[in-house]
Amino acid sequence: MASSPDTAPTGRRRRHLWLLVGAVLSLFATHSGSDIALAAWLYPVFLIHFARTGRPGGAMVWLWAVSTAGVLFWLWRAELSSPPLLLIAVVLGAVQVVPFLVDRLAAPRLAARSVLLSTLVFPAAKVAAEFAQTSLSPVGGIYGVLGSTQHDALPLVQVSAVTGVYGVSFLVAWAAAVAAHALGAGRDWRTGLRAAVACTAVLGCVVLAGGARLALAPTPTESVRAAGVTLSEASYDANMSPAFAKYDSLEAIVSADPDQVRRDFAPINDELIDRTVREARAGADLVVWNESAAFTLEAHRDELLDRVREVAREYGIQVEVGMSVYTERPPYLRNQAVLVTSDGSTAWTYDKAHPIPVLEPYDAGSGETPLHDTAFGRLATAICYDLNFPATMRQAAAGGADIVLLPANEWAAIKKLHAEKAMFRAVEGGFTLVRPVGRGISTTVDPYGRTLAAADYFTSGGGSMVVDVPVEGVRTVYSRVGDLFAWACVAATLAGALLAWRRVPGARP
Repeated sequence: MASSPDTAPTGRRRRHLWLLVGAVLSLFATHSGSDIALAAWLYPVFLIHFARTGRPGGAMVWLWAVSTAGVLFWLWRAELSSPPLLLIAVVLGAVQVVPFLVDRLAAPRLAARSVLLSTLVFPAAKVAAEFAQTSLSPVGGIYGVLGSTQHDALPLVQVSAVTGVYGVSFLVAWAAAVAAHALGAGRDWRTGLRAAVACTAVLGCVVLAGGARLALAPTPTESVRAAGVTLSEASYDANMSPAFAKYDSLEAIVSADPDQVRRDFAPINDELIDRTVREARAGADLVVWNESAAFTLEAHRDELLDRVREVAREYGIQVEVGMSVYTERPPYLRNQAVLVTSDGSTAWTYDKAHPIPVLEPYDAGSGETPLHDTAFGRLATAICYDLNFPATMRQAAAGGADIVLLPANEWAAIKKLHAEKAMFRAVEGGFTLVRPVGRGISTTVDPYGRTLAAADYFTSGGGSMVVDVPVEGVRTVYSRVGDLFAWACVAATLAGALLAWRRVPGARP
């Protein structure tokens, strides 16, 4: 029995109570620093029920307001308040409403035929909306991906190796849809018993299979010593802050005296070189600098890389150099990761494929993931915000990468957020992710989402993250079939939207 519009005064008050409860819970399910994993399972229950018991138009306006408030709350928690980002919040709020709209229009009609099928409308539409956002928008999946709130539930996360993070989103949303049906059915709750049993059985099987995958994962027999190098906090305060206080814009840097710019950046670059030598002497075979760790004018770029080549040849190591390269032509900056091999050659020069909208106004790279074979496995790379785009990161898995280098540079408000999202990319792709982060949490995550090493810049004072990295990745279903599951959800959502325009005998509007 589907929920029907409730227009009596008492019913309206009750509906808005559901809206209020759902709205409050949703603030703790945005994957911000205030997350409560259980809230992600609960808040859609109340919002779905609110939508189903009111007129579609008015309900969607309220849900858009709630969703936009959630985005604004997330931006506040992330310390992002630029006016263009506030405009993005309005758009993202609308995207978040789509699953509720499709469910409101299609689920009650479908329930006349099958309650079980009707409970699948919301999760399919939720995945479709997430997939569209991560694939088509510059925001990617940094916000609005329900599955990412479950980062601590490793057995559940393992389904990402088959479906991507979207499989986790689907299961959480499906459970909410089943509960919403029971809430709306009242005394007729038994009409949804088959759906509840099916959802519970599938969820149980996924968790059990995920637990078995973790328990039966082979112990790595070979590893390579890797060091993630970030500028120390003391050096940041003593050298970087004064250097950038002198230059108030990118144009100021490229128009200044080149020798003076070199001198201003020299203490930073010298420390990175010295730290690389120190880690090589301590036994590291792979050294990775964080994103934009080094700073150089384009004219001095090769000079800096030549110094790295000398170290790489002398110690027989691979070094990935994260660097900001200031160019004479607009937009005056390139964000690059350059892999210098043990023989001093350059394996790749990678430009960040997905600059942060508004905050990083420079040209994006090609988005093609480079690969390089070494004695300790196949390497690939991406940079920081690229991890929010599963399709970009999946290239590494499709290319057979065993270890993916992901230099990053962040700030305190988002340090946990990005570290947790990175785990999903490792499970999806079946590779170990080495992620040195300036002003954030450096992490190394294995193909099962287990953290091998972590270093919080703000509590450790910066420095190095040293870890033994497995040299073999794990081939996953997701790396082979890609977003097949998400596309299936898109197809199901389109079918649901079509159904919304057709009358099903016995269905309520």
